[in-house]
Amino acid sequence: MKTISFKTNAKCMGCLTKIEETLQGKINREEWDLDLSDPERILTVTSDKLAAGEIIELISKIGFKIEQKK
Repeated sequence: MKTISFKTNAKCMGCLTKIEETLQGKINREEWDLDLSDPERILTVTSDKLAAGEIIELISKIGFKIEQKK
């Protein structure tokens, strides 16, 4: 499995819930984490089910800014 990290503009538990609803059914909850305590609001995905581009597209569609960390 690969681990990919993304910088987001998620701010609160409501944002986390919205992201969770979007990822539900595509990857398991255990395969991703959103660190709201990090200033860059890091979304970390450890899975082979979705490519980075797919994750960016999914999260962007629900109104969040997201970019892959290098």
